[in-house]
Amino acid sequence: MPSETAKRHEVINFARKFDLLAEQWAPRVVAELNDYQFKVVRIEGDFVWHDHPETDEAFIVIEGELRIDFRDGVVRVAAGEMFVVPKGVEHKPFAEREVRLLLIEPRGILNTGHAGGERTAQNDVWV
Repeated sequence: MPSETAKRHEVINFARKFDLLAEQWAPRVVAELNDYQFKVVRIEGDFVWHDHPETDEAFIVIEGELRIDFRDGVVRVAAGEMFVVPKGVEHKPFAEREVRLLLIEPRGILNTGHAGGERTAQNDVWV
């Protein structure tokens, strides 16, 4: 985690942060606001069905097009757009080609919710 002084004076460049990501589906924290974390992640392909019973989850697409599947429909989110998945709603992100996202969610939330599995990323890792 950056020092308090560094956090106060550091401009966050998303392109540079994305370039530091070695693997897909591994969100990394770039900033915190109160108890919320801003996480960058690169994704491609299918994720797992999951929900977050305790919180909403915000997806902001920086590059590419994200599809979020729901049990009762689909939402497509293009670069420059955002979508908030309400807490407790089961969803499954998908990207036909690589998508670069900014996620906003409370500290400590696992990317797979309580579903677990091989796509569960280590939590609270800074880049």
